[in-house]
Amino acid sequence: MDITWVTERIGLGGGIWTSRNMEELAQAGVTHVINMQLEFDDRPLAGAYGVQVLWNPIDDDFLPKPPEIFRRGVDFALQALEDPQTKLYVHCAAGVHRAPMMTLAILCALEYEIEAAMELVQTKRPVVDFADVYVDSVRLFLASGLQSEARRGD
Repeated sequence: MDITWVTERIGLGGGIWTSRNMEELAQAGVTHVINMQLEFDDRPLAGAYGVQVLWNPIDDDFLPKPPEIFRRGVDFALQALEDPQTKLYVHCAAGVHRAPMMTLAILCALEYEIEAAMELVQTKRPVVDFADVYVDSVRLFLASGLQSEARRGD
């Protein structure tokens, strides 16, 4: 599996695609998955392994992303991470654009400053390409107030 652990409990990477890969993630302790890829829904693969999946599909089209897409992912992640045993895997097809974008939003919801979060992600996973339009979309989410609502659980 193509997984990079950004923190001890938050990983990001490329597509899961097969039951064997889902099994490998579960064996690595992954309990929750946020799937950002439009191309493939992981939910049918997850049931046998007790992994909870949020399919939050968006196109990697270099267009602005709505704050609601981040709200769904951040809500799911923050709820999951309340349990100290949780490990979260955020992915798209290649782990270069969409998954890092969502990971950035999650880290900011966990009190990271956006620049520090970007540096952390890029240090851990050098293939990440934070496209300006996607970073601007995260900034819009952070400014929208939806992030603070997600943190409060509203």
